[in-house]
Amino acid sequence: MKKIAIVTGASSGMGKEAVIQISRKYGWLDEIWVIARRVERLEALREKAELPLRILAYDLTNDHDMSNFRKLLKKEQPVVKLLLNVAGYGKIGEFSTGDYEQQVGMIDINSKALTAMTYLCIPYMKQKSRILEFASSAAFLPQPHFAVYAATKAYVLSFSKAIGSELKSRGITVTCVCPGPVDTEFFQVAEEQEKMARYKKRFLVDKEGVVAKALYDARKGKEKSVYGLPMKALMVASKVLPHKVLVHNHK
Repeated sequence: MKKIAIVTGASSGMGKEAVIQISRKYGWLDEIWVIARRVERLEALREKAELPLRILAYDLTNDHDMSNFRKLLKKEQPVVKLLLNVAGYGKIGEFSTGDYEQQVGMIDINSKALTAMTYLCIPYMKQKSRILEFASSAAFLPQPHFAVYAATKAYVLSFSKAIGSELKSRGITVTCVCPGPVDTEFFQVAEEQEKMARYKKRFLVDKEGVVAKALYDARKGKEKSVYGLPMKALMVASKVLPHKVLVHNHK
């Protein structure tokens, strides 16, 4: 049976980096299925990947595309060894003045699509299969001017912990990846309405390190992957301090 990895959001940022690193570190895989809307970017990724790629130009919020993905799994009957749900976006700005489609769209891609992909792939997983759900350090506490994004990532963190417990007896691990700000194209989209708080830019990290640690932590079966001391400190603070102390207007 064909052993594969599946990566969503593979056309840029951490998704693209994940495909490159998986192709180098998991040479025994038969194929990586790469999913994104921008097919030309997925095709260009072939030049950097060291494993065969199956290009799937899907919109994860489109019911027809998700139906096609379900049919493809049923037809191919692969063993999904790695599932990385990286696709997502955020919008910085006040919720009530933000664009309706963009605000609701964050829920559709960050939470709903991630849930659907996970549900569809689990039946094709076996012992030592790994699920990496990409959330954010924004999951640790509510964030004014990043309200919907932080809420969707809190969902991903809670969801990951719960299904991780459910799947433990089957030998399938779930790791929730919770980085702080990562230096990718993410902020070109996020800052269309409002700029990121200046202090957050001090904590920008490279995507290569985040992805490498995520893959390492998944191999170790860790529940969470948090890159860097500042984000680890935030995670601890969010557990011991009242959120009203930590939450303030970042505008």
